[in-house]
Amino acid sequence: MAQAPSATAGSSRPRPTPADLEAARDTTIPDVLAPGLRVVFAGINPGLYSAATGHHFARPGNRFWPALHRSGFTPRQFRPDEQDQLLALGLGITNVAPRATARAAELTPAELRAGALELQEKMARLRPQWLAVLGVTVYRTAFGHPDTVVGMQAAVIGPTRLWVLPNPSGLNAHWTPAALAGEFARLRAEASGPPGPAGAGGPLASASAG
Repeated sequence: MAQAPSATAGSSRPRPTPADLEAARDTTIPDVLAPGLRVVFAGINPGLYSAATGHHFARPGNRFWPALHRSGFTPRQFRPDEQDQLLALGLGITNVAPRATARAAELTPAELRAGALELQEKMARLRPQWLAVLGVTVYRTAFGHPDTVVGMQAAVIGPTRLWVLPNPSGLNAHWTPAALAGEFARLRAEASGPPGPAGAGGPLASASAG
């Protein structure tokens, strides 16, 4: 699977053309990760716009960056091309499935489950305090817990605790911008304190809604 070239930082960069978007199909983009972060946010998978630019949650209308700011995680609203600045705040970004598609529905359940296993291995190595999966439907499928609801989960990955957030896509009309930011703020309140006991064990323990 090819990796999309990293785009040049700067808000003046031209928007991807339809040809750019098509060329980005099935590529991957680099994670924004480091050991010991406070929260790692895991999107479903890169969209074509993100893959074409090399920046997570880059499509205009995606509400990730506004929610991150409105919830207090960042001191101002970052642009997607400023994503690497999250590391200094103890935040990171990755995806459940690495392959870029036009729609998340193009991913198969098997692909999501395989991505979740790879994600768990990555978190076991990097040991963040929290892993926040952005999308309750993808969490249910990828992690095998069909009754999960948004919020804190009982599942752990070593010392890493899990939280499920709503999908910040602008197409997710069920969540208003204010409600979305409110859910991000709930996680921020938990993540701002000292790490809590995550329990022992290796791979994902039995999960239930928190």
